[in-house]
Amino acid sequence: MKITTLDEALKRIKELEKEVAELKAENEKLRKRNFGGRKKHDEAWMAAYNDFMLKYESGMTFMEIVAEGDVSRRTAYRYLAYYKELQKIAGTSKSVQK
Repeated sequence: MKITTLDEALKRIKELEKEVAELKAENEKLRKRNFGGRKKHDEAWMAAYNDFMLKYESGMTFMEIVAEGDVSRRTAYRYLAYYKELQKIAGTSKSVQK
C-alpha cells in the first residue's frame, strides 16, 4: 500500500494509533494476569513458619512438632533450614556492627 496523499497518510496514522492502543491494552492485561501457584513466603507460609518456630524455640523437639500433624517432616526441615539461614545472617550482621 503506497500512500500518495496527505489524507491517506493521516488515515493510516489513525489506523496505526488505534492498533497501538489495542496492543497496549492487551499488554496491560497480560502483565496483570495471575500465574497461580503458591507464592513463596506469602502470608499463609509465614504464619505456619512462625507457629513452627515458636514451638521449636519453646523447647519442643523436631519430631514432636511433626507428630502434631500441622506440618510434614519435609516442610519442617525447610522451616528449620530457613530459620538457621536467618540466624546465620543475623549473627554476621551483629559481628559486623561490633
